[in-house]
Amino acid sequence: MAAAASALRELLRERPDDVEARASMADALLGMGDADGAIEELRAVLRAAPEANRARLALAAALTSKQDWPGARAELEAALRRDPDLTQAYYTLGLVRYTQGDLAGAIEAYRQALARDPGLTDARYNLGLMLKLAHRDAESAAEMLAAARAGVPRAQYFAGTAYATGAGVERNVPLGIEWWFRAAEQGVAQADEALAQMRALARGRGRRGALDPAAAEAAFREFRDRMWSAFPDLTRDGTQSLGARLLADGRAGDAVVVLIREALALDESAEPLLESLYENGAPPEVAPHDPRILRYLHTAAGEGRVSARLALARIYGRTAAPAGGTTAPPR
Repeated sequence: MAAAASALRELLRERPDDVEARASMADALLGMGDADGAIEELRAVLRAAPEANRARLALAAALTSKQDWPGARAELEAALRRDPDLTQAYYTLGLVRYTQGDLAGAIEAYRQALARDPGLTDARYNLGLMLKLAHRDAESAAEMLAAARAGVPRAQYFAGTAYATGAGVERNVPLGIEWWFRAAEQGVAQADEALAQMRALARGRGRRGALDPAAAEAAFREFRDRMWSAFPDLTRDGTQSLGARLLADGRAGDAVVVLIREALALDESAEPLLESLYENGAPPEVAPHDPRILRYLHTAAGEGRVSARLALARIYGRTAAPAGGTTAPPR
């Protein structure tokens, strides 16, 4: 990048009015983190070629990086006056207007971006957030659910919260739990916390809200029942859990994921199976000492589950070093 910038400087000394070279120079400077230099070059481009909307959008981006919100907004709105179909301009304008406290303007900008590109899932998630801040819960839930179905992890968390609380949708706590699991498995810490709070409530240790412990436990049970729908080739056999059935059918790879979900959804029969899988594996699909199972045991132990603490004591006890030695615990 530095070499490209040096070459462009040489070119601009010879041809100072070369708009394309100056725009390329601005790109190089932005890539090097020199927003001020890029802004200077882009302003020069626009003085020579006011119709250069690509340069105007780049200038808006550089101004946004400097948190010059009024300047960025002016450039974006000027670009849209010249070309009202610039999806990226509407998307960035949504952020700028929100930062300026113009919630209605941000909502409109994101709607305009989505009208031109319905597949812009980040814009849909952002629109859902703006609508939520505007207390337009039904509209917010619809946008969050669309973004959640498209795989946006934080949208999945908010979709779960909407269903769990009935904010903008008909309340359906098991479906809320399902969306929280999807978000948690993609690293959304708030979803992990929401599930932990629901487990605490079901065990009679959490703070009561709109649900009592029996209702929370029933919601987890219904969630576990719903998991069977993902495996239409299986039929239920008495009280056997889905994870146990998958394991018995030799589908250990699927079984690990399902058993962890079932254990985190208060199925006490899942944990012994997980501990056995951790010890012995189920080759070739699951190797011994699977880190996913160990993470589950730490989570359960941290929430006070005695059986998980005992399992960890057995695991770490077997890997303890003799006196004077050191052995790393399994990961």
